[in-house]
Amino acid sequence: MKKILVVLCFLLVLTACGDNGKAEESKGEGSLKDVSIVLDWTPNTNHTGIYVAKEKGYFADQGLNVEIIMPGEAGSNQLVAAGTADFGVSYQEGVTEARVQDVPIVSIAAVIQHNTSGFASPKSKGINSLKDFEGKTYGGFGAPVEKAILSSLMKKAGADFSKVDIINMGNTDFFTAVKRDVDFAWIYYGWTGVEAELRGVELNMLYLTDYSKKLDYYTPLLITNENMISNNPETVKKFMAAVSKGYNFAIDNPEKSAEILINAVPEIDAELVKASQKWLSPKYKADAEQWGVQKLEVWENYADWMYNNDLLDKKLNSKEAFTNEFLPNNEEDES
Repeated sequence: MKKILVVLCFLLVLTACGDNGKAEESKGEGSLKDVSIVLDWTPNTNHTGIYVAKEKGYFADQGLNVEIIMPGEAGSNQLVAAGTADFGVSYQEGVTEARVQDVPIVSIAAVIQHNTSGFASPKSKGINSLKDFEGKTYGGFGAPVEKAILSSLMKKAGADFSKVDIINMGNTDFFTAVKRDVDFAWIYYGWTGVEAELRGVELNMLYLTDYSKKLDYYTPLLITNENMISNNPETVKKFMAAVSKGYNFAIDNPEKSAEILINAVPEIDAELVKASQKWLSPKYKADAEQWGVQKLEVWENYADWMYNNDLLDKKLNSKEAFTNEFLPNNEEDES
């Protein structure tokens, strides 16, 4: 699967990496080093640990001045690959696609341990199983992976994917779309599902992980580029020490961390943030030994699934796509 801008981004990496390395040089004793992280979307509870680390001074404690920037048309993967941003928020599918096309970005932490996404529909639509997708309209965002997931899961369930009508929702939100011309859509329950609860909209939710272990991938995750890892490993280590502390604070203090995000992003829906944070905080770490850790099995499972569904031109070298080496070794490393 070919992606627009990938080749351009790779060329940008060749010219930008050197500048990126220079930007990371110390600015003098007692000063903070400027680094940046680009989000994958508008601020939400997937990003809370980053805002906590900034607000509570965890980045400053590590000698870093971290700028949080919004993604442009290029997206976080492209900006990090080009060295325009030092770190970014991404997702396993995007990193996998980039890596097989030789774009040198690397995942350095899983924000959430398990995939919390799935296909949602108002209960009034009567969609209780994959078979019920037949004759219904799916509202998507135009990515090839959507059709691959729908077709593979429906085939496994003995359902006919050709009977699903697919339209692109564009910028239309889920709640408007399902009232207008869509029967079901792919959502992250931690945000849109929680919003449905607040609106009093009852949903039928078919989680991807209920149907395939291979679809239990990391989304979202944190990334950097190979140049940062090679030339500025101490900066990556300090960044991860601070951001790990931020997410651990959010795990232990959902209400306080929600307030930090609300104060940092005044235009955000405060009620939704508080409810979403309560739902999501336990899921950051879940059953892992520590926040952020990634498993080779998860990377291999999803990469194999993508390759077998013609979403990759070649197989992924999973061992090079991620690393746990910059995670704090223990709680003392975060203090």
